[in-house]
Amino acid sequence: MYKRQPSFLAAQQRADALGFDSIWTWDHLYPIVGSHEGPIFEGYAAMSAVATTTRQASIGLMVGANTFRNPALVAKMITTLDHISDGRAILGIGAAWFETEHRAFGLPFGESPGERLRWLAEALPIMRGMLDGSRPNSDGQRYRSHEVLNLPAPVRDHVPLLIGGSGRKVTLRLVAQYADACNMGGSAESLVEKDASLVGHCEALGRDEKTVERTAGMGTPFIRDTREEAFTVMADVFADNGDAKTWTGMPIGTVEDVVEHCKPYLEQGYRHLVFGFPAPYDEETMTRLATEVRPRLQAFLAT
Repeated sequence: MYKRQPSFLAAQQRADALGFDSIWTWDHLYPIVGSHEGPIFEGYAAMSAVATTTRQASIGLMVGANTFRNPALVAKMITTLDHISDGRAILGIGAAWFETEHRAFGLPFGESPGERLRWLAEALPIMRGMLDGSRPNSDGQRYRSHEVLNLPAPVRDHVPLLIGGSGRKVTLRLVAQYADACNMGGSAESLVEKDASLVGHCEALGRDEKTVERTAGMGTPFIRDTREEAFTVMADVFADNGDAKTWTGMPIGTVEDVVEHCKPYLEQGYRHLVFGFPAPYDEETMTRLATEVRPRLQAFLAT
């Protein structure tokens, strides 16, 4: 029997009303938290609904799976989302990694991460060119286009392109070459070396590294008045998501605990922190991030 899921749309609307700067969904066809046999929506269709019912936050996929769709079609889809949202769309894209869903849906997965990155490298100039109106031509091994039009043009003159991933040799070079922003995960300490690689690629390409916005994936937060309660809520949420193994290194505990967890990222220059909310989309944590954690982080930056 069909079991109605907690409202994905209501959670996105709540985040927008609370003043979150960006709202996202990941691009997966099977869940990646807990059992892969759980429920999940297709990303672009879901965010189209979000675009019609939110007003402020930028919206996108964190990040789109390049293997799922032809890149020219992706450019058309994000342009459509940009119109629906009145100019708030961001094109998030990555090489993809979850073989189980590819095999189940009959989607090409490639022989290795290196091959998927080569596909991404072919896709990026097509997408960037279409969004900028240059009618790109491509005769790649994987993707081809011939003076492909993208009309109507996006609402904004320049739709931001964000690449997810932190591979030092290839992914961050693609960021330096094509992206307006990147998204990297891991501890604040682990990002130091990754960021140095990005800076090196920018220097090699003659690009000002300050023109690349850094965003950091913070994992799944849980905020309560005590650490014990926060960890209990986390365990319950992960259990409800296919008895998933709980993650480590997440921003969990009191408001002060979460503030202290975030400060090292701010000290390294990160200003766009991305938090994940699996169903049932913990309303208390979302609200306290916006109304208690964010003001304290802003005060920390002002000192």
